Amino acid sequence: MKYKSTRDFRVSVTSAEAIVKGLSEDGGLFLPESIPSVDIAPLVNLSYRERAKAVFSYFLTDFTADEIADAVDKAYTKESFGTEQIAPLRKLDESRYVLELWHGPTCAFKDMALQILPHLLTTAAKKTGMDKEIVILVATSGDTGKAALDGFADVAGTKIIVFYPQNGVSRIQKLQMCTQRGENVYVAAVDGNFDDAQSGVKAIFTDKAYGMRLSEAQYVLSSANSINWGRLLPQIVYYISAYCDMVRTGEIRCGEAVNVCVPTGNFGNILAAYYAKRMSLPIKKLICASNRNKVLTDFFASGTYDKNRDFYTTVSPSMDILISSNLERLLYLLTDGMSGEVAEYMKSLSKNGKYTVSKALHERIKAEFAGGYNDDEECKKTISETAAKYGYIIDTHTAVAMGVYTSYASAAQDDTKTIIASTANPFKFNEAVLSALCGDAATQGKDEFEMIDALSEKFSLDVPQPLRELKTLPVRFDDTFEKGAMRSAVSGFLGI
Repeated sequence: MKYKSTRDFRVSVTSAEAIVKGLSEDGGLFLPESIPSVDIAPLVNLSYRERAKAVFSYFLTDFTADEIADAVDKAYTKESFGTEQIAPLRKLDESRYVLELWHGPTCAFKDMALQILPHLLTTAAKKTGMDKEIVILVATSGDTGKAALDGFADVAGTKIIVFYPQNGVSRIQKLQMCTQRGENVYVAAVDGNFDDAQSGVKAIFTDKAYGMRLSEAQYVLSSANSINWGRLLPQIVYYISAYCDMVRTGEIRCGEAVNVCVPTGNFGNILAAYYAKRMSLPIKKLICASNRNKVLTDFFASGTYDKNRDFYTTVSPSMDILISSNLERLLYLLTDGMSGEVAEYMKSLSKNGKYTVSKALHERIKAEFAGGYNDDEECKKTISETAAKYGYIIDTHTAVAMGVYTSYASAAQDDTKTIIASTANPFKFNEAVLSALCGDAATQGKDEFEMIDALSEKFSLDVPQPLRELKTLPVRFDDTFEKGAMRSAVSGFLGI
């Protein structure tokens, strides 16, 4: 299986090369030249790990079976995820099935990919003859940063640098990153929003002169963001696994269609579900849930992607994004590999902040996706209603998905059983969740740890150990850089 660039179909690399590089030299994203079909039935009675090995084998054809098995078995352990199921499915009623993706060590869905990416990357580096130290460069809206830091901390042959928007993450997310252990890690705030951090990282990747400087110092850049195929591939697995679990427990027949609803900002999580559909997973509709930064909702409705709008800081900060990088991969897929057309869209986005897809492409997108959004007030209302109706506490991002799904199902009169991606443990966004459940007065005068304790005591919830220990961990990183100074931050950490 070879990998192409979304901006130049002539580019052709192995999966190992795609994982090591992270981003194509032309600024495009790597994606497989074809999408294999998977037979679901044989996977139904397998474990999560065995399902992952099967899915990986379709795409990582230059990896041996033993290399794939070693990576999977090291990443998806009961010790790391607290459950043999790894990503358990929770039934709320006859149409709502919550896919809990937050049982990993950082309590967010990014662990599903970032616990295995270090194993894939170090194996890929050996396979490609890489003799330089790999520098993982990450922009985060909150969860990717901590998950990447945790996954790569003290991994031999790597360093990792994470940039986050100074005022764009929750207090718990910031503490998780800035207290990170490890001799090879560095964390810095950017005086701007996530899009500024993401654009800065992409600029560093595509700066050939800076790349030469790094190479001379025996460093090579790679990415742990979902622009890296090694991040996206593991996410395909959990949608296939969730479907298998529904078949195994008799909730659906094998071959029966389901919907999938995903809260997303950068479009990677829902794109993984689309890949699963293209692999023959019976998905009827992909429901894309946004918060007040509803650039994707508007795109699905109009066919125009326009980031020239107000940016809002919300209670679901991991979705506070106006440039959805992975949408580029969808455009490539739905134009049947017309990389020139995709490159023109991306050029317009860079130059004008917007682009409009062709009418034919817009129709293809609307046939696959439905879009919707919830603001903060609607989000908190959904948290309260879900707790009251089901006795189930959800975080702010999951609440956006739940609220959008409810509106979609009502408007479309669609009672298809739906997998709703739950992307974070509610304790990570304790202030908004506690406020939604108990009123604003319950949060006044309390720090984040007092709010965690209040949430735990009020609703008899166990606080995950990684969040409990944050209270006593020393803060190691408190640097802030202007968005134009990110290269100097990288150079300073690397000593070049």
